[in-house]
Amino acid sequence: MTFAAFVILVAGCSPTSFLPVAQQSQAPPPSAPSSVTPSSAAPSSSSPSPGPSAGGDDRPALAAAVHGVDKTRLKVEPVAVNRVAGKHLVVQLRLSNAGTEEDISWTGPMGDSTRPLGQIRWASGIGVLDGAAHRLLLPYKPADGVCLCSDQDRDDLPYSLEPGESITVYGVLPAPSGEPETVTIVTPETAPMFDVPVSDEPPVPAPGMALPDPEAQQVSTLSHPVQVPSESLDKSEETADDGKDLRVSLSSDVLFAVNKATLTPKARSVLARTAKLVDASTGPAVTVEGHADSSGTDAINDPLSRRRAQAVQRALSSLVTRDGIAFEARGYGSRRPLYDNASEEGRRRNRRVTVTFLKPEPAAPSPTTTSTAAPGAEGSKATSRAEGQPFGLEVTGLRSLPGQLAVLSYRVTNNGDQEAHYNELSRSSEWMSYKYRSASNVRLTDVAARREYLPGRIMVTTDDGTDAYCACSETAGVRLSAETFGPGQTREYWTLFALPSGAASLKLRVGDFPELRVAVN
Repeated sequence: MTFAAFVILVAGCSPTSFLPVAQQSQAPPPSAPSSVTPSSAAPSSSSPSPGPSAGGDDRPALAAAVHGVDKTRLKVEPVAVNRVAGKHLVVQLRLSNAGTEEDISWTGPMGDSTRPLGQIRWASGIGVLDGAAHRLLLPYKPADGVCLCSDQDRDDLPYSLEPGESITVYGVLPAPSGEPETVTIVTPETAPMFDVPVSDEPPVPAPGMALPDPEAQQVSTLSHPVQVPSESLDKSEETADDGKDLRVSLSSDVLFAVNKATLTPKARSVLARTAKLVDASTGPAVTVEGHADSSGTDAINDPLSRRRAQAVQRALSSLVTRDGIAFEARGYGSRRPLYDNASEEGRRRNRRVTVTFLKPEPAAPSPTTTSTAAPGAEGSKATSRAEGQPFGLEVTGLRSLPGQLAVLSYRVTNNGDQEAHYNELSRSSEWMSYKYRSASNVRLTDVAARREYLPGRIMVTTDDGTDAYCACSETAGVRLSAETFGPGQTREYWTLFALPSGAASLKLRVGDFPELRVAVN
């Protein structure tokens, strides 16, 4: 999966704001840049300089999310979401220190970790999940700056918030597809906020704030594809859905004997399911790609992967009943791993033949599927232990979204009297495949379909290739110590999944907590 950034060019325009000049002139001028966070230069003078955001933003919250507990609690509230010119979205968030004692820094927690190090600051992490298109939308990148969003230095905003203190920050980003009436807002620190209403009226800024016009300058769009994988319980195939194409990775260990390109007797039953998916698609092209792990040499892996792709192509051609399909087979050897080759599990998954085609339309749910209940403990709570301390899990929701997606939200609490680490959240088989460690050891299972659903992946194109980020709460990298719990401390987590069509409930496993059955709502 690749991501193509596109550029909006408006010739002969200089940066302006959405507000009339007479109203803008009331805002005080920005002060000199602060030296608190010198790791990245402020945008040049030619980029929008909105001025400080003063306090006193008493607009009603459209939604709310809180990160942290008693002493340290960052409250995030959308106060305005406006669609501009039918293609831009201006999101304003009120950030409040809802804690009781400690100051809270907001620039790091609200920064977008998919940007290069040194640029993970400001309000660049304000995002919108475009479920229908399977994309994460983030603030634009100006040609002469880092982010079309609030900047602590440039905008003379406080670096830390004292208890009870609030500021309002903004991000200007692409509007989601289909002109929805509501959006799902995602920030690095909190669980997604659902059903936030969108207004088509001109945006009204917070006191002391001016909002830049993306039409008046050159900006690059940051719109990262989101893939949602699932795999059969017998590990014979793994599927990744990016909203447009379906990528079915068939295990070479099931299809072929070692170092062979002749299909095994079991291969036909595995390929039959893929053929049915191709038949259900309306796409005219099917690409078949052979891949190997890092064992052996290119002289062995390249021709073997090509012959295996050709064998799968021939078999699928005989199984597919739809006419007018053009097949293409390629072999890539070990040059395109999905997982880290350092582990046997990673190498097993990298030995694959991948079949890619236009995603079929979702099938209508059958009565059997709708009424199926996944086995597991009743209720939404479970217990476990870590480092001698009792830990509790509470599932707070499995929310369905457009695009056959779902967001799981849950809480983990240290119910003991001593600090402890709960590291099981990041001990998934694919943890080395992500850019940062995350709470990725979470699985949903559709028992009736014998299928397991893995956390979604945000795919970010870089100069060196593509980085994968878990579409879930981070626990390391720029979000340090998110698996360290003080006595009585609760942390909230979320995970994005594909949602099987018609499922009313699914089996859930989080870390080493006992399995639960969760209802879809």
